[in-house]
Amino acid sequence: MAKTWPGRLGWGLGGAVLAGAAYLVWWPVPIAPVAWSAPAAPGYQGVHAPNQRLAGLRMIDLKGEVGPEHIALGKDGKLYTTVLSGNILRMNPDGTDQQVFANTGGRVLGFDFDAAGNLVAADAVKGLLSIAPNGTIRLLTDQVAPGDPIRYADGVVVAQSGKMYLSDASTRFAPRDWGGTFEASVLDILEQASTGRVLEYNPATRATRVVARGISFANGVALSQDEKSLFVNETGKYRVWKIAVDANDLDIGQLPAGAQAQARVLLDNLPGYPDNLMRGQDGRIWLGFAKPRGAAIDNMAGKPWLRRLTLRLPRALWPIPKPYGHVVAFNDEGKVVADLQDPAGAYPETTAITETADRLYVQSLHAHGLGWLPKGILKAP
Repeated sequence: MAKTWPGRLGWGLGGAVLAGAAYLVWWPVPIAPVAWSAPAAPGYQGVHAPNQRLAGLRMIDLKGEVGPEHIALGKDGKLYTTVLSGNILRMNPDGTDQQVFANTGGRVLGFDFDAAGNLVAADAVKGLLSIAPNGTIRLLTDQVAPGDPIRYADGVVVAQSGKMYLSDASTRFAPRDWGGTFEASVLDILEQASTGRVLEYNPATRATRVVARGISFANGVALSQDEKSLFVNETGKYRVWKIAVDANDLDIGQLPAGAQAQARVLLDNLPGYPDNLMRGQDGRIWLGFAKPRGAAIDNMAGKPWLRRLTLRLPRALWPIPKPYGHVVAFNDEGKVVADLQDPAGAYPETTAITETADRLYVQSLHAHGLGWLPKGILKAP
């Protein structure tokens, strides 16, 4: 006897369920997740008690450009910012007279200026670049050694010695190979293989070396006031390291006995994912949180299989934390001296603050304008 229509439907539904289950369990994903122990999220309390000090930003129209991820005041008095298109924009501090200073063909996530006035850029696609005042682009380095490429340059600071220190967020996932900086960062943080590192480039010798490695998404770098130490965000583990500039190939994931003098956690168990680091004024170092912590992600820390399964879900179902605007400032000793928040997250992915004499410019990975506040906000309760 032929199967009835309801019977055929049942078999079809059963097959679909089995196929879906097989997909969620067996479909290949690019990560090999590592189990780790996430600390209990501290929430917003103490120095990070909720406030509205970052709400009501004033905006500079960027003429259709998106993502002022890094901002700095040049020696020419102009404001420079990098955007998603690959452009580096130059403008007056009030946002007027906007020009395209250069386009790297990649995505610059951090930059600084050297003594000659060249813009030194950490390009997530191209590597470490030097851009002359006339806009001419020159590659400084895109590898530590043959066969060891810089896959994800995302922050750089130039010391008075001329040496350049940059963060290479991941040696596993390059933005050029995985659809962009956000996609590559998600893969690296979900995997938790801790392949990020801090590099030093010496322009006098053109040599690149590893200062420290074993970092879960190395993201942003700043120098201490005496330039003997580097501050480095470990985005994937919610903390900030203080690392000696003269450290050499130091594995901070497995610090040998006596190495604590060369590297220590300065800020631990932060309430969000720390992103850029920017040296401000009066001893301040500004740090931004691209996203707040999410319980779903922390709960997967010890469950590698669940992180693999997550990547098999449609992107809309990924446990991306809600928007939340948050930037803080701390000093060289790790004391938090300012905390600005916007719980509504109206300005997306607040990655740091650029401080000038009279303004605080807010960096963002995806904002459709450049937000700023009068510096007097720092004196408000």
